[in-house]
Amino acid sequence: MHKWGQKQLKEAQELNITAFMNLMVILVPFLLITAVFSRMTILELNLPGIDSKPNDAKQVKLSLELVLRHDSFDIQDANLGLIKRFERTPGDTQWKSFNSMLLEIKRRFPQEHQITLLVSPDVDYKTLIKVMDAVRSADVVEGLSTQTVELFPDISIGDAPAIAAAPEQTAQDNQAAEKTQ
Repeated sequence: MHKWGQKQLKEAQELNITAFMNLMVILVPFLLITAVFSRMTILELNLPGIDSKPNDAKQVKLSLELVLRHDSFDIQDANLGLIKRFERTPGDTQWKSFNSMLLEIKRRFPQEHQITLLVSPDVDYKTLIKVMDAVRSADVVEGLSTQTVELFPDISIGDAPAIAAAPEQTAQDNQAAEKTQ
């Protein structure tokens, strides 16, 4: 017979998979253990209803709103109006003053847990998330320790109201419209 024929008549050798099985025995439990520690955080938001005005006129409670615009943050009460405005530039936001004001409001109204974020379309996503983290909790330094204080964890989101034009600007716009007609 030919040499090639002799090789073909030999039995096929078994594949040794012991090393591969040892690897799987180690790898599978490791992957299962690490999968337990990865989790997704879900933030539950409460959207305000159409008729979200208080029914009882005698009991006026805090209805905290935060209007986010590209150039300012306005902390206000829906019933009473503006509490504090924080001017901001693209490179500078007054986060310490902002957190101090939220802590002061929380000290005055400790039972309040809700805040409504009214967001202007020109506010970027990163700023929105940073503000949501800031209104949810704050770190307070007491002596040598730092404590995390819960502020307003129940967050509702809506659209910011349009900025009303100044009266003199409206008059100029009306005069310009009359001239064009």
